Amino acid sequence: MDFLKVSSKSSPASVAGAIAGMVKDGVPVNMQCVGAGAVNQAVKAIAVARGFLIPTGVDISCAPTFSDIEINGESRTAIRFAVYVHRLSRQAETDMMPADDHAATA
Repeated sequence: MDFLKVSSKSSPASVAGAIAGMVKDGVPVNMQCVGAGAVNQAVKAIAVARGFLIPTGVDISCAPTFSDIEINGESRTAIRFAVYVHRLSRQAETDMMPADDHAATA
């Protein structure tokens, strides 16, 4: 299984673009982070990607798990995020829009 590896220096917007692109292409999205800063960037990226995808009728959620990995011969604990895709109904899309946007769709 391949992972998007996210570090504390990763740009949430760039990672979000990668997530959204993979979702649109039907590619499973799995992310791997080591350290609190990396987890922070990954969670921000998931939130931004959600904002990109909801207007297209797609929502995402994630499930975190722990994984023991080896980096440079040293055992580390990583947090992995599996991203799940949910197709939205037209009403759900409208319900998830900010209040200002509701008037435009009514």
